[in-house]
Amino acid sequence: MATIKSSELITNSDGSIFHLHLHPEDLANDIILVGDPGRVEMIASHFDTIELKKSNREFCTITGRYKGHRISVVSTGIGPDNIDIVVNELDALANIDLKTKEIRPEHRKLNLVRIGTSGSVQADIPVDSFVISEKSIGCDGVLRFYANNESICDEDFENAFIEHCHWTPQAARPYVVTSAPELVARLHDDKHTFKGVTLTAVGFYGPQGRVLRLPLAMPGINDRITAFRHEEYKVTNYEMESAAITGLANLLGHHAATICLIIANRMTGDASSDYHGHMKQLVNYVLDRLSKNPM
Repeated sequence: MATIKSSELITNSDGSIFHLHLHPEDLANDIILVGDPGRVEMIASHFDTIELKKSNREFCTITGRYKGHRISVVSTGIGPDNIDIVVNELDALANIDLKTKEIRPEHRKLNLVRIGTSGSVQADIPVDSFVISEKSIGCDGVLRFYANNESICDEDFENAFIEHCHWTPQAARPYVVTSAPELVARLHDDKHTFKGVTLTAVGFYGPQGRVLRLPLAMPGINDRITAFRHEEYKVTNYEMESAAITGLANLLGHHAATICLIIANRMTGDASSDYHGHMKQLVNYVLDRLSKNPM
């Protein structure tokens, strides 16, 4: 088996992986991903026991047990570029021997659940609701750097979205990926969650149709996104990480899904008056679902 060059898989002096500063044994199979490093401590405050805490830059990890179930919480920072770092390093921890730099013969499958905040683009998806991403549309281009990405993408959906939205060819071609059905089922409850299609933007302002001092290359894009339909699907919300997580996880053979708290509705103009309180409710909900429905 070919050995991966040290320049391609960098480790630290203690043998931990370069950015996350983790060893393979530090990692649970169920991993909650959050953008905000401060949210790691908030989630871990619900744990019965804490096994480890490690941090480097925006990447913070706590592994512990919730109702006896082992869970790791990892912060990614904002945006799909950081997701490329985090998902690849999590996979390396699970499936590459960091000492010999050889791929392990037995594949370890991880369950990656992103908990985030999001903006609704449908009037009937209200603020303070929870939305699970059945599919995600990536506008970042990260997945296109990997061979065979088309094997896990929905090309018909992509073409319909590009045509309907008058997508500029100067921007990265959108890709459409599907969350792990097993993980979606593990998280979904008809009383508590919506399911939909999440659009992962590469930025917060122009890439999400916001105008400050710079005009948009695709004016009116949010209205077209809201009106878009493909088969039984419609775009429900905007955020900045879901598609990259799901796409890379699918290519690497892991399970991934995203569940977001809606803190603003771009169509109605509403915003949550207490999104921190509702985020705590979402965290409790996800922890309970993961502990009660193991995979």
